[in-house]
Amino acid sequence: VQLVESGGGLVQAGGSLRLSCAASGSTFSINAMAWYRQAPGKQRELVAVINSGGGSTNYADSVRGRFTISRDNAKNTMYLQMNTLKPEDTAVYYCHARTIVRGYWGQGTQVTVSS
Repeated sequence: VQLVESGGGLVQAGGSLRLSCAASGSTFSINAMAWYRQAPGKQRELVAVINSGGGSTNYADSVRGRFTISRDNAKNTMYLQMNTLKPEDTAVYYCHARTIVRGYWGQGTQVTVSS
C-alpha cells in the first residue's frame, strides 16, 4: 500500500484547507484510516480516524467540531476538511492506513497557520 498526501499549505488563522490522501497498491486490504500530525519538537498525535466503511469516525478533542474526516473508497482517497484553523494546528500531517498485517504511512504534508 502506498499513500500520498496533498493539499497542505500556508493559510491565515480562521481559514480552511482540505487534505487528501490517495492510496494505491493493495487498497482492498485497507481497514481503518487516520490522520496524524506532528508539530516541531512534539510527538506525533492522532487527529482523526475513520473505519473501513466511513460510517464511524473519532477525533482528537483539539479538533472536534472544526475538522471532518471522510473517505471515498471508490476513489481510494481519504480527506480531512479543516475549518477555523488555528496557529496551533501548524504541523506536518500524515496519512495512515491499517491492514490486518501492518500499518502504512504517507510522506506527510505541511500545514502552516499564520496568526
